[in-house]
Amino acid sequence: MNSLENQVAIVTGGAMGIGGATSRSLADSGAKVLIADIAIESAETNARAIRERGGTVLVVEADVSKALSIKNMIDHAIEEWGRLDILVNNAYNAPFGGNQNVVDTTEEQWDAGMALLVKAIFLGAKYAVPHMANQGSGSIINISSVHGMLTAPGSLIYEAGKSAVIGATRQMATEFGPMGIRVNAICPGHIVTERVQPQWDANPSGLKFFENQYPLRKVGKPDDIANAVGFLCSDAASFITGHSLVVDGGLTIQLQENFGVQQAHFLKENPDTTLPY
Repeated sequence: MNSLENQVAIVTGGAMGIGGATSRSLADSGAKVLIADIAIESAETNARAIRERGGTVLVVEADVSKALSIKNMIDHAIEEWGRLDILVNNAYNAPFGGNQNVVDTTEEQWDAGMALLVKAIFLGAKYAVPHMANQGSGSIINISSVHGMLTAPGSLIYEAGKSAVIGATRQMATEFGPMGIRVNAICPGHIVTERVQPQWDANPSGLKFFENQYPLRKVGKPDDIANAVGFLCSDAASFITGHSLVVDGGLTIQLQENFGVQQAHFLKENPDTTLPY
């Protein structure tokens, strides 16, 4: 991993999953890390793990759908360490259940989802950019998804939100590049986090079916995304901005008609498969 010594990073949703792994990875690379999360107990657990590895970390409670909460998060890092070099906009927790389409989705569901998926990265940049501009450098990483590139039925809010993250990333990169600030996105494929693992423990045949969808014949781990974040915010990526880095084991490169036949053959050869959906 490239050195991030003496840099200051904020990771929203940094308690567990992709955010948890990213917080640990950035700290391992020398950055001082502020974990911002609504799950304080889990955030503190991750912070203890970072300190045990010799890292520097603080925890702040933050609801990324609220402007004041994000401003306080940014201010906390500045007050503690005097600068801000890296902002990872990662936090997301679906405030709704079931399938969503344009007819059945309520206005309240739409607003709540967009607040977490899109407004949060707008607010994060709004309060982070002035500090980065003052020091003449900075890196913002927005976590999108393969769902921002290819869409699925029954997921209106998530698909629209993750697509918007990619568009906002490009606009910010254009706007803030002259200030020395790079803005990039990451589009993960299926990542097995702590919350997802029990689903696959209960359905190993479904996991095998899922893995068969990927050219690498495996799904991702949180560290796969954390490593991509570490690269994009390092000097090794100093000429990369406005990019959406797809980290998906090859899922999105496949021609769909061939892919469908491939999966049909898999089910024929594995008739006892329990499908995940």
